[in-house]
Amino acid sequence: MTAPSTAASTSIMVADARTLKRNAAEKRFRAYGLAAIFAGLLALVLLVGSILNNGASAFKQTFIQIDVTLPENKLDKSGVRDPEVMKKATTVTYAPLLRDGLMAKLEELGVTDIEKKEVGNMISKEAAAQLRNHVLANPNLIGQTIPFEVLANGRIDGFFKGRVDFASAELDKNVSPAQLNAALALEDAGALETRFNIGFLTAPDASDQRPEAAGLGVAILGSLYMMGVVLLLALPIGVTASIYLEEFAPTNRWTDLIEVNISNLAAVPSIVFGILGLAIFINFAGLPQSAPIVGGLVLTLMTLPTIIIATRVSLKSVPPSIRDAALGVGASKMQAVFHHVLPLAAPGILTGTIIGLAQALGETAPLLLIGMVAFVREYPAGPPEGLFDPATALPVQIYNWTQRADPAFVERASGAIIILLLFLIVMNAIAVMLRRRFERRW
Repeated sequence: MTAPSTAASTSIMVADARTLKRNAAEKRFRAYGLAAIFAGLLALVLLVGSILNNGASAFKQTFIQIDVTLPENKLDKSGVRDPEVMKKATTVTYAPLLRDGLMAKLEELGVTDIEKKEVGNMISKEAAAQLRNHVLANPNLIGQTIPFEVLANGRIDGFFKGRVDFASAELDKNVSPAQLNAALALEDAGALETRFNIGFLTAPDASDQRPEAAGLGVAILGSLYMMGVVLLLALPIGVTASIYLEEFAPTNRWTDLIEVNISNLAAVPSIVFGILGLAIFINFAGLPQSAPIVGGLVLTLMTLPTIIIATRVSLKSVPPSIRDAALGVGASKMQAVFHHVLPLAAPGILTGTIIGLAQALGETAPLLLIGMVAFVREYPAGPPEGLFDPATALPVQIYNWTQRADPAFVERASGAIIILLLFLIVMNAIAVMLRRRFERRW
């Protein structure tokens, strides 16, 4: 008797239970992958959105226009208009002039229910120094009434940015509802406006009492100096070490030891490099604390393993046939490496270098240990002297601002993070462009 046909049960057109189970597992895996990507993108959007929401207002600032009378009997009793003599008048002398000018403006607008002390507190404490510097630079202004623009106090600025309202002003000793009403009157009269503040990018840091005057000028310059030191040292040292290890070094226990140590150094926490820099460059070599040269040397040590590893991978990616062909036509080992292999490995080398620099730009821990956390008001000089002047860096400035109590500094820290992210985006974009520009397909 002939057995019944089983073609239908074994047909490749019909999925059996095992196939259905495998296909379901594959679909679940794809779903998990898509969910992970979506969660990562959502977290990134929330992070960037939070930073932009908190930091975008740091690029705007509130200014007040005041007519200031500069009496000769207070600012230049000698009448000689000599700036050296006029320096005897300190900011304590100039602050009441600004207060009186603002008081007169408010009286002109019909605002009389505010005390003189409160009027003075509406103006930034930085304004007196700015007026003094302006007068010392232009002595002929004495005896005149001049229009002068000043920074509003941080609480007044926060009112126009949504950080302060009348309810919070009732509980805040640094601002009062009367001051907020006066600020609204000034805004209606066109004597107060909130606009883009270039000083946030160019001004130095300010004290805890002057958040409205704090800027990133010194931090940006210090970071640029350090990145210059890292680029000048890490790139040639890293590339030459990689070429030697990959192309010329014999294979023995010493080169194996060096390669293992390079791999280990790439995984060492950055704060360890800060301890090393403190011990060698400051305590032993005697270099100044909080100087870009020390920060650059520490970041160079930290970046070298990354550059060496990336360069060696790029050299390995060049096909052996390139070397063989160069040697076959009579080129020396040196010529084969530098004329043929190295140009073809350049995209990966440049990409690894820029990524290493981007990593160094965002490091904070090693810089804290070498004293770059110091409060610095003076700009460093031009290089090379400026490399030894006190300075700070963008990540350290962000750390400093987050430690201060005034909410205005939190806003500025978020704004500084935006600047740091822009630097990182630009550096990574350059890395992508260089790779595409020099990339060769085999």
